[in-house]
Amino acid sequence: MSPADVVRLSKRLSYVLRHRPDSVGLTLDDAGWVGVDELLGALRVTRSQLEEVVARNDKQRFALDGSGTRIRASQGHSVGVALGYAPAQPPAELFHGTTQRFLARILVEGLRPGARHAVHLSPDVGTARAVGARRGPPVVLRVDAAAMVAEGAVFSRSANGVWLVDAVPPGHLAVLAAP
Repeated sequence: MSPADVVRLSKRLSYVLRHRPDSVGLTLDDAGWVGVDELLGALRVTRSQLEEVVARNDKQRFALDGSGTRIRASQGHSVGVALGYAPAQPPAELFHGTTQRFLARILVEGLRPGARHAVHLSPDVGTARAVGARRGPPVVLRVDAAAMVAEGAVFSRSANGVWLVDAVPPGHLAVLAAP
């Protein structure tokens, strides 16, 4: 597959596995899994194409179960799923990438999940910068995860290393880098 084909199929998988499984006649189970064979039939792609996209996805957005018979998105769902990630102790600081146009609101309201199940945080500045750059010049926010844990916040970590939390209050945010 060409790089463009991989990106195109990755975006389609994200849409189906995170937001609209019904758009191709699929139903996710309670933990977000769907049968690989069902998905292949619904999307009309081959197993090798699917495996290539899963392997080449730079953010490792998709996970196959241990048997290789089921697949799901690692996080970012807007449909009701319980991913089952255990609470985990985060590093003292985490990072969030955004753009200038959202910064003022974030600094007043904090980070909220919006239509998703959790706020997504990055373990390093580089990853946060790349996330923010998807929508324009990035702004990177530092999250005082240690203080949040001390106040009772519960974090978990997705299969691809993204840290998840219900919300981040504005008092635990600091602008680390801006354009």
